[in-house]
Amino acid sequence: MLCFIDRVGILSKSLQNAMLKNTTSANANNIYPCPFSRDYSIPSEQAWRLLKVFLSYRLVLGCLFIYLFYQHRGPLPLGPYGQQLFLDGCWTYLLLTVLSMICVAWRITGYAIQAQWLIFTDIIMLTLLMHACGGVNSGMGVLLAVSIASGGLLIGGICSIVFAAIASLAVISEQVFADYTDSFAAISYTYAGMLGAAFFTIALLAHVLTQRSTQTLQLAKQQRQTILNLEELNRYIIQHLQSGILIIDKTQALQMANEAALRLLNLTILPTHLGVISSPLSEAFSTWLQDAEQDAVLLKFTDQSEIRSRFMVLPAGRDVFYLCILEDMSLYNQRLQQSKLASLGRLTASIAHEIRNPLGAISHAGQLLSENPQLSPQDQRLTEIIQTHSVRVNHFIDDILQLSRRTASRRETIVLQPWLEDYLAMFIIEKAIDANLFSLSMVPARLSAFVDPGHLKQIMDNLCQNALKYGNADAGPIILRVFLFQQAPCIEVIDNGEGIKKEQLAHLFEPFFTTSSCGTGLGLYISKELAELNQANLSYHLTAENHSCFRLCLLNAEQSLIEI
Repeated sequence: MLCFIDRVGILSKSLQNAMLKNTTSANANNIYPCPFSRDYSIPSEQAWRLLKVFLSYRLVLGCLFIYLFYQHRGPLPLGPYGQQLFLDGCWTYLLLTVLSMICVAWRITGYAIQAQWLIFTDIIMLTLLMHACGGVNSGMGVLLAVSIASGGLLIGGICSIVFAAIASLAVISEQVFADYTDSFAAISYTYAGMLGAAFFTIALLAHVLTQRSTQTLQLAKQQRQTILNLEELNRYIIQHLQSGILIIDKTQALQMANEAALRLLNLTILPTHLGVISSPLSEAFSTWLQDAEQDAVLLKFTDQSEIRSRFMVLPAGRDVFYLCILEDMSLYNQRLQQSKLASLGRLTASIAHEIRNPLGAISHAGQLLSENPQLSPQDQRLTEIIQTHSVRVNHFIDDILQLSRRTASRRETIVLQPWLEDYLAMFIIEKAIDANLFSLSMVPARLSAFVDPGHLKQIMDNLCQNALKYGNADAGPIILRVFLFQQAPCIEVIDNGEGIKKEQLAHLFEPFFTTSSCGTGLGLYISKELAELNQANLSYHLTAENHSCFRLCLLNAEQSLIEI
């Protein structure tokens, strides 16, 4: 799934570049070419380019007419019925074209005015040249069809029909004038009418073509916006995934990495090569290239965190990249923990219920027996032992039931500084202890954690009670320290005890392990399980003074992560 998401992000970028090359978005300078046409939002740069193409056509046509006139090329001489009119018309046509090119190059006039002026002058000048060459029978009227088609493409809308009507009236008027002045030997009103009908047909086709072109541009604009939205969505998803994403090439050069990858690898900037991040990761990638079945490796870092990496191929056109997915093992521990708690809860609930009933009977019988005045001192001592161990077993059952009654983590954002101040004040009142036994040390920065408040309180209760029990109160207060460690807000509980022996560290967070004669050995185990349930990490360290330090690193609430 992650490969698909990232591949869509790369493809959407390619599609976006292709769309930007073929279409330009309509900006605030949308043109409204004709007062009779509808609101066609033609992209301004594309419209100006079309206008330049039409001007180039006019320039070539004007130069060609002048060249053919002076060279007397062609089957018939140009302008036989009015050479001076034809020559003046050609030079005027060429001069108007050059002036229009200057206006278009410098954007002296607006697009709508310039386009309408070009089509209108084209109709007038070509009609005069047609008259100088012998009217509609000369075939020059066909060039008016190009003007009508250009008007439909450049301006569009009903305005193209208006230009077709003007061109038809110009041709008919030319024939009427020629007939009235007896300029030609033959007058062809039929040919003029057919030419006018052709103008209207071309205008209608140009109008339809313009509508389709406009719809295509609008669709392209919508698709471009959709691609941009998809790209932003892909980028957001990839950057805020809990799993780290690394994109590398065959030479192990890093191309991209998301925020989670930098966070998991304890990096602030992206290195240039995979080997800089981790030598085992680089070796695992080389091994995977040779054997595709070995696509996973477990990385261990100095902060005791474990990261599982997987590799897969990521085709991207002609190039081939490789995707490395980094997954925090705490996520797996959380899911396993939830599954384990579900089964453990059902088991412990039934066992605890079956034990508590006879235990209550034993405790009650022992209490009644202790009230017998005829008991000897030895028997009275035995009843005290019964009561003491009954209470101990009952506490053990309460701890077991805590595992079965614990629900899924309901995390929320907690600002640690005020929360710890309130917690410590309530803990001192509940335990009825001296406030000087604890000292709170916090950094000036505002640290927020994403954790279940009830679970956090239970963890802190266990840690603080152990610090009171095993720490040396005479050597100084118990320190609660809040700080930022590797972009994670952490809480440390430091007492003045001698520390835990090395042979006991391996079993410290195991259930039922305790060094006390009256403990159940479940406090640290439950705290560890609650921490993993909240994607936190509870660990033990020795300070520089060899004092015991329990460190709880929580999930940073300032980092927006997407769980998948």
